[in-house]
Amino acid sequence: MKRFVILLLTAVLALTMPLSALAAGQIEVTEDISVSDDYDWTRFKGQNVTLNVYNWGEYISNGSDDSVDVVAAFEKLTGIKVNYTTFDSNESLYAKLKSGAANYDVIIPSDYMVAKMISEGMLMPLDYSNIPNFQNIDEEYRNGDYDPENAYTVPYTLCTTGIIYNTKMVDEAPTSWADLWDEKYAGNILMFNNSRDAYAIGAFKSGSSVNPQTTEDVDAVVDELKAQKPLVQAYVMDEIFDKMIGSEAAVGVYYSGDAITMIDDNPDLAWVFPEEGSVLSVDSMCIPATSEHEEAAEMFINFMCEPDIGKANAEYIGYTTPMESVREILDEDLADSEIAFPPEEVEAKEKVFTALSDEVNNELDVKWSEMKSYNEGGSGYLFRTLGGGSFGGKAFVFGLLGGLGRSLTGSAGCFFFGCAGGGLAGRSCFGGLLLVFRDDERRRDADAHGQRQRTEDQPYDEPSAAGHAWCSRLAR
Repeated sequence: MKRFVILLLTAVLALTMPLSALAAGQIEVTEDISVSDDYDWTRFKGQNVTLNVYNWGEYISNGSDDSVDVVAAFEKLTGIKVNYTTFDSNESLYAKLKSGAANYDVIIPSDYMVAKMISEGMLMPLDYSNIPNFQNIDEEYRNGDYDPENAYTVPYTLCTTGIIYNTKMVDEAPTSWADLWDEKYAGNILMFNNSRDAYAIGAFKSGSSVNPQTTEDVDAVVDELKAQKPLVQAYVMDEIFDKMIGSEAAVGVYYSGDAITMIDDNPDLAWVFPEEGSVLSVDSMCIPATSEHEEAAEMFINFMCEPDIGKANAEYIGYTTPMESVREILDEDLADSEIAFPPEEVEAKEKVFTALSDEVNNELDVKWSEMKSYNEGGSGYLFRTLGGGSFGGKAFVFGLLGGLGRSLTGSAGCFFFGCAGGGLAGRSCFGGLLLVFRDDERRRDADAHGQRQRTEDQPYDEPSAAGHAWCSRLAR
């Protein structure tokens, strides 16, 4: 009888307790997310700590479209301020860190770049006692070839490459990387504006390895890309969102998670994993060796591995989560998506990037630059004004000089400041900036829509000596 009374009282108490008390082990950060309470999230409050986080563009839930603002939630919970900036390729991330131009505390490179950075001593070993949520990472995604002892990385997301296309602009859906060399798509193809991903497409097309072993391997595949260039509308990264959603191109190549986002915004778009195979990439959270706030950085990484945060990020960016506990609570459409979670027959054809030797990597850099500059009819130059020289609120393209040859300014443009005068369309051009660009990379950045301008995190290359001289002559 006594036992029955005790059980009854226990049940009554449970029913009358507030819901928050029942949710033992959790701290409510916002109405949308909670985190585990067995971690000291507040030990840096009042210490004026600022973390510099460097991530890919459109790669975290940021509060738009009714999503969770992950960075704001972290700041609220911990009292740590986050300075969040973005990059558009592993190569630009590497160059920025290598130059010492900025000091970051958390970065999110891809697997092959992680391996390169580890070999060059650019990453700090992690103290996993400060990252207990590492246990949420599935075993199959730990100890990857890029970090075999898992000393430096915590996987963030996974993705595969493929083709996104507009069903209203193509008669027959592409099925192969080789279709991107078909002249029927001339002027309607968007290619990766980074050397490794673009190289992989050429390698799949030619039956070569996505990880070249010799300089000769590089040369042969880049020749494929050079042959394709006359058909390419633009080499892009984040610019692909505006172009594909706006139906400005028929086919493009990009990452699976971003494809989900684009398809959501434009139902005319569709996705295909090419029959030759795809590249599987793992993007991981790391701490640069130069970080001055490693413990706070580890707290940020631990926060990103909380199930509610993992869910918010996965549902916003559409990329594959490395945490099964997150997949179990995802929105059903995403959890069942074959783009985010490819079927076994697709997985069987996936290839993974590995770090290249210095010789091969240098050859790829050189040949990629040459390919981007290559134009059978000679290079063209695009003039653009920024600032006061804008036209109708848009970047105004006002000159294109063809056939000037390839030797004037190397891979960069030259710059004219001041631009004093009456301006264009009645608007003053004083104080504007006139840039002279070369090749498609510069033309992309001078897009007449003016929606994706370079930031300080994506600096222009310096002009060559010949370019300086040419600019000086024109300025005089």
